[in-house]
Amino acid sequence: MHFAAVAYVGESTLEPLRYYHNITLNTLVILEAMAAHGVKTLIYSSTCATYGQPEKMPITEETPQVPINPYGKAKKMAEDMILDFSKRSNMAVMILRYFNVIGSDPEGRLGEAPKPELREHGRISGACFDAALGIITELKVKGSDYETIDGTCIRDYIDVTDLVDAHVKALEKAEVNKVGIYNVGTGKGRSVKEFVDACKKATQVDIKVEYLNRRPGDYAEVYSDPSKIVRELNWTAKHTDLEQSLRIAWRWQQLHTDGYAPPMAMAF
Repeated sequence: MHFAAVAYVGESTLEPLRYYHNITLNTLVILEAMAAHGVKTLIYSSTCATYGQPEKMPITEETPQVPINPYGKAKKMAEDMILDFSKRSNMAVMILRYFNVIGSDPEGRLGEAPKPELREHGRISGACFDAALGIITELKVKGSDYETIDGTCIRDYIDVTDLVDAHVKALEKAEVNKVGIYNVGTGKGRSVKEFVDACKKATQVDIKVEYLNRRPGDYAEVYSDPSKIVRELNWTAKHTDLEQSLRIAWRWQQLHTDGYAPPMAMAF
């Protein structure tokens, strides 16, 4: 299972070569290593960013891939390499195109903790929590003039627990000489304003919000049609209560304000 990659749209527009190196070139290295050591099964973490800004919603696996930022372009190049390599290598390949991942491990073992320098490029859940914790004074929402129901971006938010389950199902169903490509989402779009309202309820903090210009390389509306993964892998999103997912993630954030940094030793 190849999860490792940088994954911030905004950062990719500022450092495109880093993204092509980290995502595309490093995937090539992994494929070469798999070929050298006879590894025949690959579950690949891809992204809905490979679709760009489709003309029709919801997005199916047949939607044309026309990425509009270096992150999405780098992932599509990696997908293309995997598909070309798989044709003559007897591989079992599953490509999972994630939509917007949120949440934390319900048992409190894992959560999202980006490096401090990446906070401004990070996901809206992290920014909401930073505002609730007082790490930043206000939540900056980039774009309020999109052609959507309330002017903010619409995304399909998938809980990380459901995402884990999708990987398990993909591994169970992976077959030699076959490629499976699946969208992993809920099939329902939620606006950024709706997300922020849910975050306020989950944290019980009246987060201050400032609306700014659009983020470079972003798109107005993206949500999935998950019917293929439901039909072929018997997977469906179960953790679809946005406020509940954020409440679980908020609990982790409160207990890990320094991320995964080890606790300071006590002096005696």
